[in-house]
Amino acid sequence: MAELEGFEFGKSDFVLLDEVTMEQFLDNLKLRFEQGRIYTFIGEVVVSVNPYRQMDIYGKEMIDAYRGRELYENPPHLYAVADAAYKAMKRRAKDTCIVISGESGAGKTEASKYIMQYIAAITNPSQRAEVESVKNVLLKSNCVLEAFGNAKTNRNDNSSRFGKYMDINFNFNGDPTGGHINNYLLEKSRVVQQQEGERNFHSFYQLLRGGSEELLKSLHLKKDPIEYCYTRQGASISVASSDERSSYKAVMAALKVIGFGEEEISSIYKILSTILHLGNLQFESDGESVQVVGGDSVQHISELTASEPESVNKALLFRTVATGGGEVIAKGHSEQEASYGRDAFAKALYERLFAWIVGRINSVIEVKNYNPALHGKNTVIGVLDIYGFEIFENNSFEQFCINYCNEKLQQLFIELILRQEQEEYHREGITWQHIDYFNNQIIVDLVEQPHKGIISVLDEACLTAGKVTDTVCLDSMNQKLGQHPHYTSRKLCPTDKTMEFNRHFRIRHYAGDVTYSVEGFLDKNKDPLFQDFKRLMYNSSDPVLKEMWPDGQMSITEVTKRPLTAATLFKNSIISLVDRLACKEPYYVRCVKPNEVKSPMLFDEARCQHQVAYLGLLENVRVRRAGFAYRQPYERFLQRYKMTCEYTWPNHLMASDREAVEAIVVQHGFEGDVAYGQTKLFVPDASLSLHSGAGESRTHPHSRPLPPEGVARGPGADALQTDEGHLRHHGLL
Repeated sequence: MAELEGFEFGKSDFVLLDEVTMEQFLDNLKLRFEQGRIYTFIGEVVVSVNPYRQMDIYGKEMIDAYRGRELYENPPHLYAVADAAYKAMKRRAKDTCIVISGESGAGKTEASKYIMQYIAAITNPSQRAEVESVKNVLLKSNCVLEAFGNAKTNRNDNSSRFGKYMDINFNFNGDPTGGHINNYLLEKSRVVQQQEGERNFHSFYQLLRGGSEELLKSLHLKKDPIEYCYTRQGASISVASSDERSSYKAVMAALKVIGFGEEEISSIYKILSTILHLGNLQFESDGESVQVVGGDSVQHISELTASEPESVNKALLFRTVATGGGEVIAKGHSEQEASYGRDAFAKALYERLFAWIVGRINSVIEVKNYNPALHGKNTVIGVLDIYGFEIFENNSFEQFCINYCNEKLQQLFIELILRQEQEEYHREGITWQHIDYFNNQIIVDLVEQPHKGIISVLDEACLTAGKVTDTVCLDSMNQKLGQHPHYTSRKLCPTDKTMEFNRHFRIRHYAGDVTYSVEGFLDKNKDPLFQDFKRLMYNSSDPVLKEMWPDGQMSITEVTKRPLTAATLFKNSIISLVDRLACKEPYYVRCVKPNEVKSPMLFDEARCQHQVAYLGLLENVRVRRAGFAYRQPYERFLQRYKMTCEYTWPNHLMASDREAVEAIVVQHGFEGDVAYGQTKLFVPDASLSLHSGAGESRTHPHSRPLPPEGVARGPGADALQTDEGHLRHHGLL
């Protein structure tokens, strides 16, 4: 067992605070951070602070300490919540999920990796080869997805620029049999442009600095990222070349372990190279037509995409359109249109490559030949690692989508942790101290409500014939949303000089006010890509590339139906994600970023206070203190504990199950500590007496010592000593 903590490390569970105030919460968080205790409980929620240094609190010894233990038997840790989710899944055949949330740089990606490693370590004791293979692929997929989906930003050296939800499937033995990854909103605009001080995706630098001379030569690439327009800005940002080289080797090895073939791996790096060459293409006009400057790049692109040079050149300079009479003609681009088309093509190539990689991993790890009649219930643990709330100097369409996603997840948190808790007490007739909380449904509606929300206004503007500009769209939002308490703009508030006319709008999110620049919103929402590029890729001789572009087989006359906009596609995927999570038993890891300078020493109280407030952590503490941590239907409670009481073993003769449960509770001398609902027994939070390390207060009204040895118990009581840790400290086990 991991060593219990003493009082010098503060309270290991925020429920034990003397008073639930922001000041006490932050004092305890700061003390634990400074003492190297980066994890703290709020009941079953783990609050995690990014330590910005390597911590010796992982590995086999620590895994063994948490394996099979109850939540409060050891100090707070990610392993504790991972084990709780696994046990709930295995013991009760419940689908569970672990939701990891927090802003960029708070440590979500690292947390998800440790959780995955823990689950892999505690499963498959018999070392069955097929299960080991599934575990290997699940773990190695992290390395690949980080390379292609993460980037160095101003706030985080390894920032996930996509959302990831992974379902891990388990058989009746509790061994992983497969899984499925869903990815959300890859920030593809990063491929062609990055904010100052930031880099493109890791994959480009790993290829350039890690690839062999021979490989780079075959791809017509030079080693220095400064040579390429799309990586030039991030080329000078310090990351050790040795790190890039070792990362490249790790990704290559991981791709092979997962099951990617040599040809597939070759195609992946050809596509990355194509994107780099595309970025260096320039266009010039001679007055009548536009030409590509420098023919070498076109030659390289055609070779790398297994396409004809003439076809590449034509797709870059012309767009095939259908006239009103049904005739198909090639319309020449202006310089601006050609540059726009090139960048759109580069972004689409990367996005489709990423989606293909995820799909390929899924094809390897999906559960195969599953028959419920033969194999029993297939249960699932979901792990969600998704972008945190973002407030930058310049917030664009990507931040709007990311922050909307966080509103939806916060709503789910409210739904599952706060509202359901209160509603259950009301339904069961239990006296309950009401906890007020902000319901952010009003903000969710502002964004997603049909015909009224911001996404509807954007979509309407995208569908309108003629030249609807971003500014016209902003005017439309001002008209429709001007009365909304969480929306404003400079036009609606002329005295607010922090916003610009015809450019900015502001949403009062649950995490604070965010000012968005409307520039580029419509283009990013339409996400247009000329059909010529799709057709070019579909006609490639490279089977991998062809597979990524099935829509390229349509002729120009067939492309009539407007595709869904980027915002609507994202909204639909997030609603689907929330539905998925809502039907599972949730476990939460709430990540906090202690400072903006990535220091292992500094605890910035103002930054942390902001995060504690918008993560709803104080409300979470109040709910736990006001309520009962453990509740069990009478029938199930009896089934499990009737052996501990002479009046209920082997069967009771009382008028109702409730009376039989009362008999068990009375026999153990705990009648003052529990509450009886309409259908369930409620037991207060055992963490209050159990895991208060040496010197911590144990004076909470619900805490009680263990029952004396002489208390009468039924014949099966001894067998229960190893079960549910928190009930053990109420004498019910």
